[in-house]
Amino acid sequence: MKALITFITGLLFGVGLAFSEMTNPAVVIGFLDITRNWNPSLLFVMVGAIAIGFIGYQIQKRRKKPLFDSSWSIPTLKDIDSPLIIGSILFGIGWGLSGYCPGPGLTALINNPSEGIIFVIALILGSGLFQVQSKLQTKPQ
Repeated sequence: MKALITFITGLLFGVGLAFSEMTNPAVVIGFLDITRNWNPSLLFVMVGAIAIGFIGYQIQKRRKKPLFDSSWSIPTLKDIDSPLIIGSILFGIGWGLSGYCPGPGLTALINNPSEGIIFVIALILGSGLFQVQSKLQTKPQ
């Protein structure tokens, strides 16, 4: 049952991304570029996401456990450290340059294969580089 709920949730999320045009890099870049022809349409997506997140946290506060799992999976780390800041900056730069974030970027493999392949390769290389750097950083000396 958990796998089915996860699949339905992911499918609903993907449909929402497509419907809101988060999968269209021109719309995303138009939203991020406030100096020229700013496209504020994704502001509605952001407000909707915040509202749904707020409702979800209110439900989580009132229930001891979720309907389809034995416990809540809530992040516990609250540290703002240099890896978080650097990662956020790199994510923002990549999103602003390409118009894709990871989820919608995968749809480019079908919608726009020439860009999609480049984006996914860069995503995999960046993730791999992070893994290597992380292992080197935690390696005992």
